[in-house]
Amino acid sequence: MRKADKPFCFTGSSELRESLGKEAEDEKRLVELLEEVPLDSIYYHTHTCFLRHSQVEQLYPNDFAQWVAMEVRDHVLGERLAVIDPFEFQGLELLREELISVIDDHLSRTPIVPRVIFGKPFSFNQSRILEVSTGLAAWTLHEFRNALSEVDVSAIYYHMFEARRRLSKQEGDFSAWIEESLDMPELAGKFRAINPYRGSLERHRSALLTVCDEFLAKHSDS
Repeated sequence: MRKADKPFCFTGSSELRESLGKEAEDEKRLVELLEEVPLDSIYYHTHTCFLRHSQVEQLYPNDFAQWVAMEVRDHVLGERLAVIDPFEFQGLELLREELISVIDDHLSRTPIVPRVIFGKPFSFNQSRILEVSTGLAAWTLHEFRNALSEVDVSAIYYHMFEARRRLSKQEGDFSAWIEESLDMPELAGKFRAINPYRGSLERHRSALLTVCDEFLAKHSDS
């Protein structure tokens, strides 16, 4: 089995949350605050929500869509916000603009501004992601696969989500290491094809393991 020129070191993550003290009780106020909150807050509500809901598949995979659908009971806008894939945008500012555009367009077609009646207001937060050592490292694909199966799920988040922001790249740490250190571009391509926005972190783990197992079985005699 091919050995990498450098090991893959699995890093977990921990989140420190901070409230911004800004709340919205209707969709008009939501879009107004979206225009002024820091980009870290946009990231919190569209990315780190996957870390907070690592085990569960979310019908509305970002906090904005979740609040609009579940608290305001505006399922039309909730569905429109839910299909916005944050990884399709070159930066958080463009993502912010898309969120604002979608809500503005929806409000322009709605005679009355939808608001919370019995639900909770939307509270804007931001957070800081801290690195947590797992003590797990891999030199070969076999070792990588075995470590991936047991590592804390927060490491899946760190290497699939946080890596893109940290490195300003359109891929995560897993695919980059597999291509650059193991020289397996075919496998790296399969890793890149797994969309982080579709499914929980545990589902991503399962998909990654399946790809590894299929590749290992296919190349067991090579």
